[in-house]
Amino acid sequence: MGASRIRRWQALALAAVLVGWNGFVSPRLSPRWHPAVSAALGAVLVGLTRAPLGLRPPALWSGLKTGSVAAASVAAAVAATTTVPSVRGAMRDRALPDRPARWLGLRIPLGTVWAEEAAFRAALGSLAADGFGPSRGRLVQAVAFGLSHIADARAAGEPVAFVVLVTGLAGWVFGHLADRSGSLAAPMLAHLAVNEAGAIAVLLVQRSTRCACPG
Repeated sequence: MGASRIRRWQALALAAVLVGWNGFVSPRLSPRWHPAVSAALGAVLVGLTRAPLGLRPPALWSGLKTGSVAAASVAAAVAATTTVPSVRGAMRDRALPDRPARWLGLRIPLGTVWAEEAAFRAALGSLAADGFGPSRGRLVQAVAFGLSHIADARAAGEPVAFVVLVTGLAGWVFGHLADRSGSLAAPMLAHLAVNEAGAIAVLLVQRSTRCACPG
């Protein structure tokens, strides 16, 4: 069996593990330990696959530049969508964690952004690119990323097919940013902007709603 074929099977196996982890194991973790466990898993997978992260100069500077542009665009788009009545309505109805500061400062950056970028873009992306080539490899990790959000969609009562499609597309874009810049910093910044800007928008909308209520 050739090296590329071995890499293909390894990539598909890791994709299945990640989808299963996010679908069955991660939702059952205690909120207290979820960020640390998820972050540790990402770091372990990076170590096992020896995936390049590009977190040292000069790749780091390229990643920061590319990621900053993407993050600014995302933040502007999120800000614009908050003016849409249907979007504001969904934000008002969204259930929030008991500790928003922990959500913003720990769970999103560590338990979501680092964990998912390390696992999907770095570890899986590296194996898939070696086995299938850069373009098809990016598609493999993007599909796995989309499928891994099925449990999240069901828990939130959102359309599963739509969530899988949107997150799969996001996974492809994040992979493109990583490949273009040569650094995991680029998709991490973009991913952080998506989650943090969305979370902050929800908090602000719900706070403004409470303040506007009479009495």
